[in-house]
Amino acid sequence: MKEPPSPLLIKPQLDRLYAFYNARKWVHPDPLEYLYEYPRLQDREVVGLIASCLAYGRVTQILKSVSGILKEMGEAPCRFLETCSFPALEKRFGEFKHRFTTGREMVMMLEGIRYVIDRYGSLYECFLGALDHQDDTILPALSFFVSELKTPFDDSPSSLLPSPEKGSACKRLSLFMRWMVRKDRVDPGGWEDVSPRKLIVPLDTHMHRISVCLNLTERRNSDMRTALEVTKAFRMLVPRDPVRYDFALTRLGIRKDGDELEFLRGLAISRE
Repeated sequence: MKEPPSPLLIKPQLDRLYAFYNARKWVHPDPLEYLYEYPRLQDREVVGLIASCLAYGRVTQILKSVSGILKEMGEAPCRFLETCSFPALEKRFGEFKHRFTTGREMVMMLEGIRYVIDRYGSLYECFLGALDHQDDTILPALSFFVSELKTPFDDSPSSLLPSPEKGSACKRLSLFMRWMVRKDRVDPGGWEDVSPRKLIVPLDTHMHRISVCLNLTERRNSDMRTALEVTKAFRMLVPRDPVRYDFALTRLGIRKDGDELEFLRGLAISRE
């Protein structure tokens, strides 16, 4: 059986794509842009979790939903949650709606964030406390992190906080981790004691399609197993930063000035 071509063959093209697209001028429209408005890490991580968890559906609706939540929370979202009671959260956000996400689910997540901040001091400290540097990826720590966020509601099902150990690709949680761990011209970072090497590619149908086209996976399900397989392939290209190309690749097909099909065909030819 013929071995598939090495992912290393496409690295020069991916590096050129990264050099072009990995700049803040290409961020809009993307919920990531809201994080730039919060220099304080404890506020930025709260905003990042909210923005990433709502990052599904049409981008115009995503931006509208995120901005509506943040407007209610004011300039210091972390302080807002520390001082806002559960009944007050229900009053402010009980009627919230974003596609499949209900106001009840949003209130549950905000209460979970408040619980974690009260117990650990910050979202970062909660995640860091569960991180084992011997683990190959962030997956075990991410599972603990989600379980802590769900503690006030006995791990109730939530469209905003899927449980990683149940097999979901958890694209939005992986996106949040990319924003918080990596630091370059696009990702603001802040979680400095978490290695980018352990990150998992945020896998949705778009990134899955790209990964199949590039022969990074043959799996047809966009689940965690596939996300880990794709991450392993990207780690061959950039061992210390396997999600380096995520932002640049996801600009293809999002921005009208990018020809996804032409670019992917070019990559496929270069691997033959």
